[in-house]
Amino acid sequence: MSKDKSFAFAMGLIAGVVGGIAAGVLFAPKSGEESRKELKDAACEFYEKHSPEINNAKKQALESVDLMKYKIERQFRKFNNMLKSKKLLKAKALESLSDYNY
Repeated sequence: MSKDKSFAFAMGLIAGVVGGIAAGVLFAPKSGEESRKELKDAACEFYEKHSPEINNAKKQALESVDLMKYKIERQFRKFNNMLKSKKLLKAKALESLSDYNY
């Protein structure tokens, strides 16, 4: 669990830094063209500087999504099998009851 918390913290930290940079550039008293250029430059610089961390975070996020997908599918199969089993048991019970009606 601590790995998930540290991953969430890192993603929050990255989002905060990116959001702060974007807000600072967008609310600066400059023309739109200058602001967009500065924002693009800052984003490119941030990506180049933190590319390994970003790629690692992306990889971890995709692995987490795949793991959750696997767990959900497994639970769905278990639930589906349980329903089939209960239906089969009920059908057998009804069949045995109908045998006594003859």
